[in-house]
Amino acid sequence: MHKTSAWPLALIHAALIVFASLFPFDGWRDQGIDPWVFLSAPLPPPYWTGFDVAINMAGYAPLGFLLVLALLRSGRERGAVLLATLAGSLLSLLMEYLQIYLPRRVPSNLDLLLNALGTLAGAFTAALLERWGAIDRWSDFRTRWFVRDARGALVLLALWPAALLFPAAVPFGLGQVLERLEQGLEDLLADTPFLEWLPVRDAPLESLSPGGELLCVTLGLLIPCLLGYCVIRHVGRRVLFAIAVAVVGIGVTALSAALSWGPSHAWSWLELPTRVGVGAALGLAVLLLALPRRASAAVLLLALAWYLGLLNQAPASAYFAHTLQTWEQGRFIRFFGLGQWLGWLWPYAALAYVLIRVSRRESKN
Repeated sequence: MHKTSAWPLALIHAALIVFASLFPFDGWRDQGIDPWVFLSAPLPPPYWTGFDVAINMAGYAPLGFLLVLALLRSGRERGAVLLATLAGSLLSLLMEYLQIYLPRRVPSNLDLLLNALGTLAGAFTAALLERWGAIDRWSDFRTRWFVRDARGALVLLALWPAALLFPAAVPFGLGQVLERLEQGLEDLLADTPFLEWLPVRDAPLESLSPGGELLCVTLGLLIPCLLGYCVIRHVGRRVLFAIAVAVVGIGVTALSAALSWGPSHAWSWLELPTRVGVGAALGLAVLLLALPRRASAAVLLLALAWYLGLLNQAPASAYFAHTLQTWEQGRFIRFFGLGQWLGWLWPYAALAYVLIRVSRRESKN
């Protein structure tokens, strides 16, 4: 049996499915309808699109893949595909059942069928890759590249591109929650005496200067590099990893812009401060290549604190607010809740991880 990142990734993906299926989590009520009525509805439903088919299958395929991978790496090979498919199907059944109580969501037996097929496709792919030896090759690759206790960092690094898909006020600007947290607390405590307990800001938040935006971009791209340095020993592999982080970060940010504004605007975010910030991040990543793993964690801790402090002293721009409306009102409603939470929480999860890492004795492996 092996420690594997597949279990936490599978649980996280299941949680993301719950967010995508039940968002926006308000308006719960009994509509006087049999909650199982969708099971006997005629197929196909009157309203469906190719996008619905693709997204329902694509949303559950990673869950099936990760569940089978986790079962195989845990030594439970018998019935792995069947167990993973059953788990994904039951999760989908539960989500469709609960959607009957949400007026903004519509349960569908077609969605249930597509979710099950997506889970099966992902599970079968993982089993096939295992038979071909690809999983063992990944294990060998992980052993060569990463230290033994790299599971937490690998999970965070796997989630970083997904967090970037949700549009940010500043490129690579994850974790900007202060303004929304204050507004949320005001709404929650409205008409209660506890509203007076909230601290009152002396001055409104000021927009980032070009220099401040440059610094946020630099730190936002440097942070995943440092996270990788915490679990990668070899300097040459760190070089390749830093290049991969930059390529993935730029590519996913361009994809996010294309999804929000159209393909012609995919690179509109790459203005002068951003370009300089990307170059500065790569330069710092090169300068820190030889940093010991524990020192990398300490520098990462400082970078996260500086980054979050700077980013949360700036308000969301009007351009950013308009971008959010595109996600809230269009077909991106399926991704709005989960993408937003990933974008909010990723740097804080990284902060918790690095605090735990620097507080314990360093492993020699």
